Amino acid sequence: MDEFWYTNPPDEYLNVAKNLSNVRWGGSFREVLVSLDGNLVGAVWPFTVIYTGGVNLYLWRPITGIGSFDLPSYDIEVTPFLGTLLDGKSHLVRFNVTNALNVWFIDANLHLWLDGKSSRTEGGLEELVDKPLAVSLAYDFQGLNGSFSTSAKRSIFSSGWIRSSYGNITTTFAQDFVYNNSMVIGNNGNENIVNQVILLNESVHANLSSPFVDDTYRNFSLYSDEYGMDKDGYTLVLSNVTLGFEENKSRSSAFGFPKSALKNVQNGKAIMVMKGDLVVNGLGKTKQDYSYTSDGYCYSRKVGSSNYTILFDEVTYSCN
Repeated sequence: MDEFWYTNPPDEYLNVAKNLSNVRWGGSFREVLVSLDGNLVGAVWPFTVIYTGGVNLYLWRPITGIGSFDLPSYDIEVTPFLGTLLDGKSHLVRFNVTNALNVWFIDANLHLWLDGKSSRTEGGLEELVDKPLAVSLAYDFQGLNGSFSTSAKRSIFSSGWIRSSYGNITTTFAQDFVYNNSMVIGNNGNENIVNQVILLNESVHANLSSPFVDDTYRNFSLYSDEYGMDKDGYTLVLSNVTLGFEENKSRSSAFGFPKSALKNVQNGKAIMVMKGDLVVNGLGKTKQDYSYTSDGYCYSRKVGSSNYTILFDEVTYSCN
């Protein structure tokens, strides 16, 4: 399965870990690539959604993992390629997932705006720079115990012009990604520690009469540790998780909402008791801190739960 891709060790580890039932292939790095007629248009390095059984099921009762009930969506700007799409020919849009196994389901919507004052919109691609994905892997393990470090970088830039009733407009789209994942497997495969960060700087610029600028910074962070031990015929699984989604946006003021900041962080710890493959008992505690600010408007909500019970739920609208 690829549901927990961020915990997957490198394939080099599999030769010694064939007897571990929870080992998954492909390493810990994933990216979604979007191409048009074989040319890379943009990429998504996805947020690490943890579903309601992930890491430790008692973490997510009743607070669920960020995005688990409403998966994050992502925007890819294709305006620089509009001239290609309007040439009257058939075109192929393709989605690929790097290192994917068999559980990735991808869907997309194409958003188009019609120009009612022009009988025809023309355009052309001026520049496309696709720097190859750079991945580095370092590992050191003996038997089932070891440490693994994976890093990756990618940059994509496109520029194109369109001519419509608004005049001749040049649009640029740029993405810069950075990825780091460090992993430790110990206690003969019964301990797993993951520390991962995904960073994105993204910008859309257009030379309208009032220049349009839309800059986005994202930070997706994850820390998790799991430790399993056998006691009196039972297996105890101890887990800790910190999951973070951070986004800062800056947009030219003529288009409203010039700046916004969103931060969503969850911290949880849980213990699960198993008899063979059957979960027989457990206890979990989770806290979530959500905050959003935009142009003088503020909203925050803090929620805490323990053992299926909400301990507190606090909402504020103050910017102080």
